[in-house]
Amino acid sequence: MNIRQAKEYIKNSVNLYLKKDEFGDYKVSVVRQRPIFLLGAPGIGKTAVMEQIAQEMGIALVAYSMTHHTRQSALGLPFITEKTYGGTPCQVSEYTMSEIIASVYDTMEQSGIREGILFLDEINCVSETLAPSMLQFLQYKVFGRHRVPEGWVIVTAGNPPEYNRSVREFDVVTLDRLKVLEVEPDYAVWKEYAGAKHLHGAVLNYLDLKKEHFYCMEMTGKGRSYVTARGWEDLSEILYLYEEEQLPVEESLVGQYLRNEKVTKEFTAYYDLYNKYKKDYSISDILEGRASAQAIARAREAAFDERLSLLGMLMDRVQADMGEAMERADYLSDLKKLLRTAGEKASGGSKEELSELLEKQAEGRKRLLQSLKSANSLSDGDYKKHRSVIRFLEESRRELYTGEAADAEQAYQQLKQRFSGRVEKLRKETVRIQAELSALFAFVEEAFAGGNELLILVTELTVRDASARFIAAFGCPEYQKHNQELMLSERSDGILAQIDKLDLEG
Repeated sequence: MNIRQAKEYIKNSVNLYLKKDEFGDYKVSVVRQRPIFLLGAPGIGKTAVMEQIAQEMGIALVAYSMTHHTRQSALGLPFITEKTYGGTPCQVSEYTMSEIIASVYDTMEQSGIREGILFLDEINCVSETLAPSMLQFLQYKVFGRHRVPEGWVIVTAGNPPEYNRSVREFDVVTLDRLKVLEVEPDYAVWKEYAGAKHLHGAVLNYLDLKKEHFYCMEMTGKGRSYVTARGWEDLSEILYLYEEEQLPVEESLVGQYLRNEKVTKEFTAYYDLYNKYKKDYSISDILEGRASAQAIARAREAAFDERLSLLGMLMDRVQADMGEAMERADYLSDLKKLLRTAGEKASGGSKEELSELLEKQAEGRKRLLQSLKSANSLSDGDYKKHRSVIRFLEESRRELYTGEAADAEQAYQQLKQRFSGRVEKLRKETVRIQAELSALFAFVEEAFAGGNELLILVTELTVRDASARFIAAFGCPEYQKHNQELMLSERSDGILAQIDKLDLEG
């Protein structure tokens, strides 16, 4: 199966394991909650999937790599204590709490979230001294004398032996206590994740042309050669930073992330070509509706790889703009609920009471942010949203004292005006992006008439989350024209459907 299928299977299993009966007890007993064993090549995205599951389910995540654990760190250290049996005092051995189980309790205390996933990576690389204890742990969730808290599901992961010399193959007795999911690399699935994470356009466009280079492992005369999904993601991040600092991207840099000479050489050459296309075609002019006749003529006569690269660059720019617009819309929609409460407080209240409410709202949002961070269930999008809400509330509270409002009602009107200014800015931005979309469709229709590029454009706008949400909320006549059978407008979700609904008086 691919990593997306594995993710859905794990989510379903966790949901069932956490299901309770009418008395509040978990329906599946501890001994029947088979831990999941995710078996797949390194860098395929196993840890990232666990983070996504925790974020989407609103539960906590504690992740550990088992490669460095010894019997003592996993089971706890022995100590001597006294007990009395039949009136006779005896000295007996006890064990301190396992570092792993202690981390689960720490996460529960810090986040306030009582249910979660304990994710143990490299489970098939445990030391020989620890291996006998793993059987007891996998079936009874016990390390030493301490049990994993109720409401915590065990998910494990590991690499096949051909990728890791430290791997010890599980015997039948151990495997019979696990739910084994074998995961294979799948570029189409990874590309959805990569698009949502805004990976560098050069990486995605190159892999669209060279899908066989997405993941490869082979032995050469110089040793093992490999390229992984993790390598591409890390390379994407460093490319952005190099571009910010205007540093040259050379083979020596790319080779630190892509450990394959052929792929390194070809991607480095493509990266230079990618930047040349961006400059030659003047991407900004095309998206502003000012495509030159030369650019249209060149695109029309270009080879397929050049056309695909150009289309990718155009879509990357528009996708990034739509993503930012939807993040801003999410933040304003969330903020709107808080400001309505402030409006109620302003009616008949004092300026000081309004200030106190804004402070409480900001502090409450900070606690929520800290709770999600402690639970390792905070997505990048939610982090930005919560930080933006906090900043608005804190800045608004400061303005209460520096402004000229005489009472709470006037102060709230200033607050509302400040919020409305941000809504209006978003409205203008969505109009600009809609114009970009129109210009993009016009260029593709004129330059690539009769080609597959229009189909690729419509497909990408459909499958990418940011573009699907943007079009659903704000519309795009050109998209609807070319995709009559897909009614994306039905996916519009409440407040985000129309910026107009952000009006505090609505």
